[in-house]
Amino acid sequence: MTNTKPKILVFIPAYRCEAQITRVLDQFDRDTQRLFDTVMVLDNRSPDATLQVAASHGAKKFTECHFLACRNQDNYGLGGSHKVAFRYGVEHGFDYLVVLHGDDQADIRDLGPILSNGIPSDIDCLLGSRFMQGSKLKGYSKFRTFGNIVYNFLFSLVAWRGIKDLGSGLNLYKLSTFRDFYYEKFPDDLTFNYVMLLGSYHRRQNVKFVPISWREEDQRSNVKLFQQAFKVLGLLGRYFIGRGRFLTHEMRARPHATYASDAVQVNSPPQSTGS
Repeated sequence: MTNTKPKILVFIPAYRCEAQITRVLDQFDRDTQRLFDTVMVLDNRSPDATLQVAASHGAKKFTECHFLACRNQDNYGLGGSHKVAFRYGVEHGFDYLVVLHGDDQADIRDLGPILSNGIPSDIDCLLGSRFMQGSKLKGYSKFRTFGNIVYNFLFSLVAWRGIKDLGSGLNLYKLSTFRDFYYEKFPDDLTFNYVMLLGSYHRRQNVKFVPISWREEDQRSNVKLFQQAFKVLGLLGRYFIGRGRFLTHEMRARPHATYASDAVQVNSPPQSTGS
């Protein structure tokens, strides 16, 4: 019988997540591991022990799927780390890429029912939303919730689509849609997801939002709130004026010729999990 199970890569971007990364990896119980082919923690050259902790814990934790702990060859930023993961997924024949942030705010198990039932073949992007009916927020301030809802509304007006979240820490992408690496010039910083979403709509990709759970406990934010808010507004304004032309121009503060990483821990399950 032909195995129709999709080959899924879970990409966990991590930066200064030493205190949280073991909790993220602990979300992958044995049943959850079996949903995926490979889980990859990608450290963006953290100054703390994020990579070492992830490598040590992952080597013991993962028995039902492959596990990688990798370090970027340069400080690429969150957006740049996404580019490393997309490139790796495409070049190694994965069907889907799941993004799960390494700071333990989202929960991979929210995708469990969708993956178990089968990912609809027409979906290009399945994006987690913190702010739609069915979502669960813990420790997230009302001020930030209101701000996100306002920005979702503004982006919806400009993109002519109902946007439920501009960028949460749990998303799924069909990699066949992203093989041409059209997003190479998108920002390497925290605004990558916003531009990526606009690019998806501009290219008429099928985007669907799903409710997720979200918590804030001991996470350390790298976002300067008001500075980020004005930067995002500027991106939206330039997209409103330029549309497709905006999406093709150079948006990186420091362009990189390549986006690559080095593996420091690799382990595989004792036997194939395919059926």
